Amino acid sequence: MKRIIYHVDVNSAFLSWEAVYRIYHLGGTLDLREIPSAIGGDQEKRHGIILAKSVPAKRYGIKTGDPIVKAKQKCPELFLAAPNYRLYHRSSEALMEILSRYTDRVEQYSIDEAFMDMTGCTQKPEETAETLKRTVSRELGFTVNVGVAENKLLAKMASGFSKPDRVYTLWPEEIQEKMWPLPVRELFYIGPATEKRLLRLGIHTIGELAKTQEHILSANFQSYGKLILEYANGLDDSQVTERPVPNKGYGNSLTTPWDIQEPELAKRFLLSLAETVASRVRADGVTIRNVAVTIGDWGFCTSSRQTVLSAPTDLTWEIYQAACRCFDELWNGQPVRKLGIHTSRVSGENSRQIGLFDELDYEKIRRAEAAVDGLRRRYGIDCMKRACFLEPLPGTQKQYIDHMGGGISREKWTADYRKEEIC
Repeated sequence: MKRIIYHVDVNSAFLSWEAVYRIYHLGGTLDLREIPSAIGGDQEKRHGIILAKSVPAKRYGIKTGDPIVKAKQKCPELFLAAPNYRLYHRSSEALMEILSRYTDRVEQYSIDEAFMDMTGCTQKPEETAETLKRTVSRELGFTVNVGVAENKLLAKMASGFSKPDRVYTLWPEEIQEKMWPLPVRELFYIGPATEKRLLRLGIHTIGELAKTQEHILSANFQSYGKLILEYANGLDDSQVTERPVPNKGYGNSLTTPWDIQEPELAKRFLLSLAETVASRVRADGVTIRNVAVTIGDWGFCTSSRQTVLSAPTDLTWEIYQAACRCFDELWNGQPVRKLGIHTSRVSGENSRQIGLFDELDYEKIRRAEAAVDGLRRRYGIDCMKRACFLEPLPGTQKQYIDHMGGGISREKWTADYRKEEIC
């Protein structure tokens, strides 16, 4: 039976969801999708970047990730809306519910993307994709692109051909016409660094990459060369998986309110990251063995250092202590702008041998942290916090470090529409 795979991609997801909410729930009349507009972070807290932009804003050269100041220079009349991640998650869940009506094999690839295995579910894949697209628009108010193909790679490529609100196919017999003329950077899994190396080899299009001899790519990219050669030829045997792939690591990072020059203050931010990372590790019932710290300085230079623990752990304190050791070895005295903790070597090993020189009673502390996790799930994450987070930041009276830092900051989870301009 011929495989039929869909890739569903929401058009300008965050901005579309915000536009729909303002029109249908807040009584707005201005559609943000039809004017130069964007979703942006809080510039005062140094999260001032563009998270999503409208098609009209794109025409001004505004890109996702642009600083708000730069975006405003490109388009002075740019309309900015605050992020609301709780709304985005609700919108994403509503989309997945519609997709599940068509097949039980749905893989959520990101908050605004999903793969669907439609094999055996339709005799007319393009017509069904059009029906699905119209259903999303009618019931939820926003539009999606649907790529239709025989595998996940080609379906994802097809969904990005042209936006918004389109259905495109990319069957094997269409690869040469539709995919090969595209710049090599358009191929899934090829980033800026790989593109530069391919251009130096004289490879400019996906078609040129597809015709390159494997030994040339292997000599320059090792096993990765074989993968991108297969992708350029439309080969992909990965399956649509309903269950998410287990995490290979856990990490979080944050941008500090100002450039930090005091190591003890930087370590307090590391403790807040360790709290968040360790709680995620325990929630998944796993342990980690490797801890890495990333430092971004005031000049936007980034460096990292990692260490291997003597035993697997899920304790906040052990992850924090390892992070501090990495920080002390890595920090060169430059003011710190960004900090991150990342862990790896994940295993399901939840017990460990008692060591002769152990400084901590692992089982006792683990039970205590499990109790804290339970209380936070029941009463909210702020019901218990370490005493050091009760003190305001030096030189301030009302500014505190979030005791569970990193990830999506709290001000982005909801938007205060009383302060927003609803037109």
